[in-house]
Order: sequence, then C-alpha cells, then structure tokens
Amino acid sequence: MKRGEMNVYDFGDVRLHAYQTNDPIADEVFILEKAKKAVVIELPCFKDNIQELSAYVATLDVEVEGKLVAYHAAGASFLPQVKAYGTENSIKYNTEGGGKALVDNFANIFGEIFDQEMIGTYEVLTEGPVTIAGLELQIVGTPDAYNVEIPAIKTVYLHMMGHDCHSIVAGAGHADALMQELSGYLNRGFELFLTSHYTPENQQDAQAKIAYLENLKKIAARCHSSAEFKAEVEKQYPAYTGENYLEMTAGFFFPQ
Repeated sequence: MKRGEMNVYDFGDVRLHAYQTNDPIADEVFILEKAKKAVVIELPCFKDNIQELSAYVATLDVEVEGKLVAYHAAGASFLPQVKAYGTENSIKYNTEGGGKALVDNFANIFGEIFDQEMIGTYEVLTEGPVTIAGLELQIVGTPDAYNVEIPAIKTVYLHMMGHDCHSIVAGAGHADALMQELSGYLNRGFELFLTSHYTPENQQDAQAKIAYLENLKKIAARCHSSAEFKAEVEKQYPAYTGENYLEMTAGFFFPQ
C-alpha cells in the first residue's frame, strides 16, 4: 500500500483486516470477514484512502454486506452500494450533532482531499444482538453513538483508547465512565480493543489506559488551572501524542 497499512488478524473462521490510514486525523477502518462475507466498521474519509481501501476490498473475494457507521459518517463514496447501519443516537450525532460539526470543520481545513459527503440513508440498529455477514455482533449504545462487540473473537470496537496517547476526557465523571467501560470489558474477557484512531490494542494496553485516566483525576485534584494541569500531564507523559486532545481535556477539567 502506498498511503496506509493493513494488518490482518486470523482467528480461524473470522479474519480481521485493520487498515491504518495514515491520514491527517489518524483514522482506522476495520473489516470483519467470515465465509466470503464481510462487514466494515467505520469509513475512510480522505479520497486517497477511499481509493486504496476500495481496491484492497476488491482483492478479498468477499461480499460486503454492511458498513457500521458509528462516529465517522464522512466518506460516503466508500462502497456506496453497501448498506450503512447506525443507531438513532449515532445518526443524530452525524447529521446534526458533534459528528457533523467535526466534518464541517475538517472540510474547511482539508478541502478537496477530504470526502465530506455524509452517509444519507441508514438501516437503524437497536441495542442488543444483530447478525451481519454471518457475524454475531452486540450493539452497545453510548451517549453519542455505539460500540460493537464481536464475542466470537473476544474483540470490541470503541471510539477511542490509545495506551500511549492523550484522549478527550470531559472531566472526572467522564474519566470514571471510561474506566468503568474498559474494566468491564477486561472483566468479561475481551482481548482485543479496536478504536477509530489507533491500531488494535490488547488487555495490557487497556490496563495502561485505565491507569492513565486514574492519574489524570489525581493530577487535576492537585492543580488550580488548565495551564498547570496541562504542564503536569505533559511532564509525566512526555512521549504521549495527541496534544490537541490534552488541550481539550484541560479545558473540560478547568473550564473558563
């Protein structure tokens, strides 16, 4: 591949194709394949990635039966003939909420290289089990969209994790919710964590993220301003990426 990178995980009956786009916003796209059928999780949104991933899919000799669109609805030109799935929450997020606002912003920043066309028609999902492309999935609602559990391979798709990068954490309560979510998946034996902006991660990575979130709360409790908080976090995690996310997190912990 010229732009992105593909990593393939073979679970026997199921194969996971994890596409690292290397685009300006570090997107990841996942393809789950079983018995010559497939389902995609999220979309590439830059035109060169859409072209590259479309060509890759054509080599797989699979029928793509669905696109699970949770947080990333731009890039509608990717496999346009394939049905898109969303929950009521995710559709609202992507048509009038935070997802639409992000896409509008990206369109202004990146211009012609960015496919700002949004998915327009969805098959509406509800929380609970659903079978797509022969894969038994569990849809778990979140405040903005949804997670996707793949029990057969002990894998879950979340929006963001990243064991060595900053995340958007909207205060102590949000940190607690994220820790509870990750701990719940660890307690249930999930082994692989897929996210929109990071390569697949394991249980140790999830534990590292929990420790980071707990420490963020402790740092915030000792600080008196967003600048002090940000400086201390950067001091303790000098190699972490995602400074823009840390800036947002500092603003949530210490609003003006």
